[in-house]
Amino acid sequence: MFQLKWIWENMKGCRGKYIAALCLSVVCNALYITTPYFQSQIIDTFISNENAAENLANGRNTFIMLVAGMVLFTLLRTCCQYACNMYYETASQSMIYRIRTHLFRRIENQDMEFYDKYRTGDLMTRLTGDLDMVRHMVSWVIKGVLESVALFTASMVYFFVIDWRTALCILALTPSIFIVTRLFSKKAGPVYRDLREKQSAMNTAAQENISGNRVVKAFAREEYEIDKFNKRNTEYSAVNKNAAMMWLKFQPVMDTLASSLSVILLICGGIFMINRHLTMGQYVAISGLLWAVCNPMRNMGHYVNDLNRFMACAAKIIEIYYASPMIVDRADAADTKGRMKGEVEFKNVTFKMENKTVLEDISFHINAGETVAIMGETGSGKTSLINLIPRFFDADKGEVLVDGINVRMHKLKELRGNIGVATQDVLLYSDTIDSNIAFGNSDLDDKYVKKCAEISDADGFIKKLPQQYDTIVGERGVGLSGGQKQRIALARAIAVKPAILILDDTTSAVDMETESRIQNSLNELDFPCTKIIIAQRISSTKNADKIIILTDGKISAMGTHEELIKQEGYYKQIYELQSGINCAADDTDGKE
Repeated sequence: MFQLKWIWENMKGCRGKYIAALCLSVVCNALYITTPYFQSQIIDTFISNENAAENLANGRNTFIMLVAGMVLFTLLRTCCQYACNMYYETASQSMIYRIRTHLFRRIENQDMEFYDKYRTGDLMTRLTGDLDMVRHMVSWVIKGVLESVALFTASMVYFFVIDWRTALCILALTPSIFIVTRLFSKKAGPVYRDLREKQSAMNTAAQENISGNRVVKAFAREEYEIDKFNKRNTEYSAVNKNAAMMWLKFQPVMDTLASSLSVILLICGGIFMINRHLTMGQYVAISGLLWAVCNPMRNMGHYVNDLNRFMACAAKIIEIYYASPMIVDRADAADTKGRMKGEVEFKNVTFKMENKTVLEDISFHINAGETVAIMGETGSGKTSLINLIPRFFDADKGEVLVDGINVRMHKLKELRGNIGVATQDVLLYSDTIDSNIAFGNSDLDDKYVKKCAEISDADGFIKKLPQQYDTIVGERGVGLSGGQKQRIALARAIAVKPAILILDDTTSAVDMETESRIQNSLNELDFPCTKIIIAQRISSTKNADKIIILTDGKISAMGTHEELIKQEGYYKQIYELQSGINCAADDTDGKE
């Protein structure tokens, strides 16, 4: 079974403990036959024997040794059980820590397409509930199955040693148990896979509503979202009940078959005692150890139940565990030393997403240190274009070059380490403002962090906060306004002193006066930097060395502000709209 092989691979470093635990499980359960053995000897020699009184008088030492042996073996079994449980728990916790660390590393290093495919709630389920089921499998299910097998085998061997006729009568019922268990296993598998999917959907619904609570309240959609979550919860509950009911249908059959062993022993054992095939002590020993045959049969259904849960959960974890990103360092990638210049060039670039062409035959060149603005209607491909520079995605055709080298030939860490990105949709961590600004370089001193905040015009409002730069901003920066978050994100991008600074509508939520101050500060950075700005305001783009207009994924115009306002097209329309030229013309026409 692949899942068990995968578990074994992740037990590296604790395999010795786990093997020791498995061995102790076998020894511990084999020791259960010692107590019935001593009991049978005591009963046959000192209680039911015709010369019981004489045997007790003459063999007092033997009696004491049998009682002492029973006590000592019980203590030994208890110690073995304790050590066994400790080893199981230590090994399973070490294994699950290793898997969880690997999973998070895998998730962290995935491509952007990965996050488009997998939902946050689903990934959280894999990192929590699914992993707990894997740990449960290692520390309890495998342990329980091995203990049941060892206990059943040791007991049956002991029964055959006592009397083969009685042992065969008890063993004759076991095929029925395995048939019922097999039927249950076939039905349980699909049910638990469906249960896992419903749980993931419910967790996703909860996560989305918690993270988007402000939007829900803004539109007064609490009842709608509650109903939507209740629908997911109802679906999960229905599948969970279905799984529980399925087990409850099989459990009485298992319990009946296991309990019928007592009836078989009562009838067959009684007959064999009458015919003197069994002594009283042997009958008591078999009767006292019958639970060791009944319990494994009863527990078999539980183990199959848990095994199917494990299979469903493990399949989801393994899917992520072995998932590999498509965008990785090439073996022959250039080893760029030091800081890049910041020269960017697109050569006949075409990019598709989900078989839809987003960018087509894009070509332009940006010299190091230039400021380039990109404009276009919503959905024209602006963000997709800048995402190709740090290799968040790879072009389907053509080349994207940085410093004259194809980005595919740069090492990802070096390429992205030279690029600072600030997006319109800002994510701030639930940490201090200082830590958020210094996210790209934790070694930044407070003085430089403050300088970056001044460049992004964030220092003013930060100083008004209760703890200033030590203020905790809350999850996703919930304690700040949209404009404040954008300015902190801009400071974070500047703080790494990038060779290429990409601003994706970063000042859309700030007022015109603040935007002007930020633009002036960006023009006076104390390090050389190529700036690529996506914006919809003419005030953000007019001073750029070059302005690129995208229309339906193609470059429809390119030039300076002065050049583009003389041409009919998108840029001139936006310029006239924002400057009020058309409005003024309309007013004049109205007066005439």
